[in-house]
Amino acid sequence: MGGITYKDAGVDIAKGWELIKGIRPLVKTTNRAEVLTDIGGFSGLFEAKFERYKEPVLVSSCDGVGTKLKIASLLRKHDTIGIDLVAMGVNDLVTAGAEPLFFLDYLGMGKLEIDIAEDIIKGIVAGCKEANCSLLGGETAEMPGFYREGEYELVGFSVGVVDKDKIIDGQKIKPGDKVIGLSSSGLHSNGYSLVRKILDEELAHFKEELLTPTKIYVRPILSAKKKFDIKGIAHITGGGFDNIKRILPQGLSCEIKEKDFPTPSIFHIIQKRGNICKDEMYRTFNMGIGMVVVLSEKDAPFAMEDLKNFVSTYLIGEIKEGKQEVRII
Repeated sequence: MGGITYKDAGVDIAKGWELIKGIRPLVKTTNRAEVLTDIGGFSGLFEAKFERYKEPVLVSSCDGVGTKLKIASLLRKHDTIGIDLVAMGVNDLVTAGAEPLFFLDYLGMGKLEIDIAEDIIKGIVAGCKEANCSLLGGETAEMPGFYREGEYELVGFSVGVVDKDKIIDGQKIKPGDKVIGLSSSGLHSNGYSLVRKILDEELAHFKEELLTPTKIYVRPILSAKKKFDIKGIAHITGGGFDNIKRILPQGLSCEIKEKDFPTPSIFHIIQKRGNICKDEMYRTFNMGIGMVVVLSEKDAPFAMEDLKNFVSTYLIGEIKEGKQEVRII
């Protein structure tokens, strides 16, 4: 035989099969009862058993991890970035009150490095277990010349379900409702382009803070939803506290009291080193609050007690009349 091969061009199909064989037992540990297929096929099958739902509505989300991937590559730590990927998707699903069902991932690399890919998938598996959803399948693409050496792209797609009459969309929010904040685990997966610009050569010094995985809020939200009338949920992700505007009806604003919750030291370091104003910090970062829940004044204290079984929880603000905005006071 002669001539150039696909492997000569930089794509090793055998390595792809080796990866699938290596991760198959790990992925199986995420399987819910509804999963009908093993990974490695052309598609994943998930049986639509919705006996607990009267009018099931499917909810979907597609997201990535942003330039936090750059930090993981620079610092050569890849075993938690998959948790971030799952978190960014399922945390969006639960804002609608949805129960996550399954997750799919896309991993693109210039050259398939099995050790790195397995570490990434270990994180995805850990995130899926925390969210009680199945890793149903995905795609690993080897693309020579497209990504720089040691770098990769990571994207996730998640699907959940919620009863039509139990969808949480913010439409019932009224003046006087209370705003509860669920603590973050740190930076989560947002603002990293600014972080890299500010910390630059000190990135390794802040390795633990920068690569702490995003907190997954599925369990606390679904627990509280069973017992209380949650009116609105906002994931404090890209865009910081401005995300709360996305759930506010016309004519309402949100007032947040920054003194009523603790802000991790990494945010103060970034603010000081970059000489960043307060408004810009709250528009970029979560400042210690990864999820916001809006309830009536009557329900708020009881919901807080329930949420505190899972995550540190604070009463951080109130809904007011006014233009659709978020004010930090």
